[in-house]
Amino acid sequence: FGLLLREDLGIKLYCDGYESSCQSTKFPPVKTTKSKVFQIEKIPVERKVILEKITLYIQDRIDRNLAIKLMYVCTHNSRRSHFGQVAASLAGEFYNIKKLEAFSAGTEATAFNQNAIIALQEIGFEINEESQSKNPIYQVQFSEKGSTKCYSKVVSHHNNPTEDFVAIMTCSDAEQNCPFIPGATLRISTTYADPKISDGTPQQQAMYVARFKEIALETFYVFSLIK
Repeated sequence: FGLLLREDLGIKLYCDGYESSCQSTKFPPVKTTKSKVFQIEKIPVERKVILEKITLYIQDRIDRNLAIKLMYVCTHNSRRSHFGQVAASLAGEFYNIKKLEAFSAGTEATAFNQNAIIALQEIGFEINEESQSKNPIYQVQFSEKGSTKCYSKVVSHHNNPTEDFVAIMTCSDAEQNCPFIPGATLRISTTYADPKISDGTPQQQAMYVARFKEIALETFYVFSLIK
């Protein structure tokens, strides 16, 4: 894997038997990591039942040769929803899922949180700021050609899908305050604890990294079931 994501990611994504290509190329092909099995036993059975609803949507869209649109939603579109967007984009390339588009949104717009950005960089993603403003646009790159653009926006933003998409609620506030997502084919609640509670503490960075690992693990479980 191009950015050599740490083995303890929980998905065990790393170059196995491809050390030479990992050393000589910045972004070796994602397919070189597929020999490793991620730790699905960490996901509770009741959680899998929820996640598999997303799998069914993806499988149906693939079977009908239609675009797959996943939108991750939290209140401020600053932490967990961006983690979801990044994890889905990575999983899509890892499993070679065509016509996949991953988005994120909030009930209000703020900015991609700096602690979340630092956590992704620590894990191994390359992140470049493409605009300078209170709400910058960042390119999060995970392979030679694989990347996704992250910035904070509301659900109704013109760059977000308006129909035939899955709304994946990543925080309880958005789950409660945004019970209806216009245009969503499916609305799924996969809420996660907010890493913001660790801001300013010695546990801050570890908490952000752990939250991405959790979201990534569940996202890869969803994609691993695609036939």
